[in-house]
Amino acid sequence: MAQKKGQTGNPNGRPKGSPNKITKGAREWLTGLINKNRKQIELDIEALDPKDRLLIFEKLMAYTIPKLQAVEAKFEFEKLSEEQINLIISELTKNIEEND
Repeated sequence: MAQKKGQTGNPNGRPKGSPNKITKGAREWLTGLINKNRKQIELDIEALDPKDRLLIFEKLMAYTIPKLQAVEAKFEFEKLSEEQINLIISELTKNIEEND
């Protein structure tokens, strides 16, 4: 018997982290397609203008090289002691003095 709209046979849903069957199948199909046509893909990329080739490489790198995340350092100088502030200044200026 069919279930009513909004009801499910599994009230907890799919376990977190388990792959979606359709996504898994599509990913496997696409991987196979790319593997079978690898030589042609390389020839097609080589046939592109240099600018377009670089755009393709840039798009492909997003899948192989992790993106850097911005890092931000915030200091609450009013909560630091005079000694701590002097230490920070000395560390920041050490390389400047060594390069002069």
